[in-house]
Amino acid sequence: MARRRVVVDIFIPCFVDQLYPETGMNMVKVLESLGCDVHYNPAQTCCGQPAFNAGFFDEAREVANKFLDDFSSDISEYIVAPSASCVGMVRNAYQDIFVKSSKLVKYRAMQKKVYEFTEFLTDVMGVTSFPDASLLGRATYHDSCSALRECGIKAGPRALLQSVRGLELVEMEDNETCCGFGGTFAVKFESISVAMAEQKVENALATGADYILSTDTSCLMHLEAYIQKQKKTIKTMHIADVLASGW
Repeated sequence: MARRRVVVDIFIPCFVDQLYPETGMNMVKVLESLGCDVHYNPAQTCCGQPAFNAGFFDEAREVANKFLDDFSSDISEYIVAPSASCVGMVRNAYQDIFVKSSKLVKYRAMQKKVYEFTEFLTDVMGVTSFPDASLLGRATYHDSCSALRECGIKAGPRALLQSVRGLELVEMEDNETCCGFGGTFAVKFESISVAMAEQKVENALATGADYILSTDTSCLMHLEAYIQKQKKTIKTMHIADVLASGW
């Protein structure tokens, strides 16, 4: 029986758009392979998380209002992003932004449609394995704070990765501990942030892994910077890039 085509709006976060565009393209590749009709609104910008976390609530509200306007189409059934951090912002922080707004009802309707990429695959599309993908090597998975604590994502990404041909998935110590990025935290508390990245990378290296994988490019960017500066041999990779590999 043919799979029903699902209409999806994609939200491409700032980090992906500016630094890792291939991750966004690979997400589209995977979604389309599953029969999704993928839409992209070129007017989209930021979710407002940097401003919100820094305490600039008026500026965050302005960006949130634009996001709401950009993604309030009745055509798409879902909004999917390759970032649990941004999804957590829209799902959770927007509740504070719109709680006394005339747009609350409009926001509530949109809120139900927003999913992180792997969460969409497992919880909406019912995809718990992706054997088309192949990547040779050993990998360990980093639970981003936003994925784990804001979105409740843990088992889904692991199930998908365990199905990738040629990939051995191993758990590192303290896999639920923060990598140290935290957006502006990495700027305000640089030494603490670097120390946390060091611990995360060392835990990953202790497993003998070739790759650190995650749902969030922001975490991976932070870890990659430490890895490159210290000339470590391990690599970072977003799960969308893994699932798009080998086919």
